[in-house]
Amino acid sequence: MKKGISVALSALLLLGGCAPTFEKQDQVVQENQDSKSKKAIIPSFQISKEYYKTMLPYETSKTRGVVVNDLGSRYDINELESGLTRVAQKRFSTDEYFFKEGQFLSKKTVDSWLQRKYTSEQLKEKELKESENVGLNPVQADGQKSPIYLAHIIEHNYLMKKEDDKVQLGGVVLGLALNSVQYETNLSVGTRTVKSISNDVLKQQGASIANEVLKRIREKNELQNVPVMIALYKQTPKEQVVPGHFFAYTEVEPNENTIQNWEGINEDHYLFPSPEAADNHPNDYQVFNDLKTDIENYFPVYTGLTGQALYQNQKLSEINFEVALTYQGKSETIGFAQHLSTLIKKQMPQSWNVELLISSSYGPEALIVKKKGSKETYLHIYE
Repeated sequence: MKKGISVALSALLLLGGCAPTFEKQDQVVQENQDSKSKKAIIPSFQISKEYYKTMLPYETSKTRGVVVNDLGSRYDINELESGLTRVAQKRFSTDEYFFKEGQFLSKKTVDSWLQRKYTSEQLKEKELKESENVGLNPVQADGQKSPIYLAHIIEHNYLMKKEDDKVQLGGVVLGLALNSVQYETNLSVGTRTVKSISNDVLKQQGASIANEVLKRIREKNELQNVPVMIALYKQTPKEQVVPGHFFAYTEVEPNENTIQNWEGINEDHYLFPSPEAADNHPNDYQVFNDLKTDIENYFPVYTGLTGQALYQNQKLSEINFEVALTYQGKSETIGFAQHLSTLIKKQMPQSWNVELLISSSYGPEALIVKKKGSKETYLHIYE
């Protein structure tokens, strides 16, 4: 019987690549937020410098669960969270800041901001007050088909420790998830059309929405004198099997109420095998094909190899492989995993972060990890 997700998480902690960072003991601090002080703990354990420590007891976001309804796929849900953390590291170091889920935007607030703006007539029809007319998506007037641009807002908080053993809010990072397509349904004939939203329009609309979001959060007293980052995320269409990506971000200094400029983010995801990966990254695709061929030579009855790669500045940064096989017994699986571990060590470029999951109809069988900057691999066999 598999031990499930707890085993998987244990494996990832053990296989974090770099040796975990330990201090002599956990540090008890006074957390000072919203004029209230309470005890909290900074864990001494840190997997690697790629990850933030989190404050304990852990506090979940006030918008917990909203993202599941707002985004089109689990791929976007995962990437929106992890990608925003990468954006945050451009300003907030993992050595100096601690992660906390967003505490300032409530579910009610986010839900209201994701609505359309209403005309005075629409407000009367819906029996709403003008003060409730806070939607950030464009008005849908009669005869028009204005897209819904803003799909979701995610908030991260970053805390910093002061010399008096207190922690305070050091910054807020917001991710605005934007739709890349517009779905239009013709009820009379029962058909649906999909229209792409251009990158230029997406950036223009995203920047406009970001300005309004900044204005609104600065109205909160506790967010007036902290740095704010806002990043724009392009969500993929629902049928895609790879996530979208962040494409721009801005930094706003404390007490500033307007956005001065945007910085581009050059990230993208590719599925292996796919025509797009073969055309745009032929050398990396050859590495994938060589691995696939060697697996077939060793274990011809396996059922497939796939990979999902993250590219940063046109260079492959990390790739997650999955090998599906017909389970033939534990000894055979162990031998197969050991062989794959050797192939990863020999064939994968040193600059890649690599994870390879071997699975069967029974669930995960083995996990192989190679960290960036190293040729060594780590193998975990699921019991």
